[in-house]
Amino acid sequence: MANLETGQYIKHFQYGCGVITESSSERTTIDFDAHGIKKFVTSLMVVEPADGVPPKRRRAKRAKAAAAPAPTRATRVFVPGAK
Repeated sequence: MANLETGQYIKHFQYGCGVITESSSERTTIDFDAHGIKKFVTSLMVVEPADGVPPKRRRAKRAKAAAAPAPTRATRVFVPGAK
């Protein structure tokens, strides 16, 4: 397999075009345009360089912190046999 670099735009026969996000001698992670993030065994995957530039990706939205619930007034709890 050719030298794979982070940020390289590639084309896979099944998933289409994507950007390499991580690559080592054992595993490679690719963020595909239409199929999301996939992990491959580097020695077994078949990819080729893609023409053009990768599309701009949206940044993941952060989840808003949940507002703390308003304090509630303590209520009496019935316990059989208690006074």
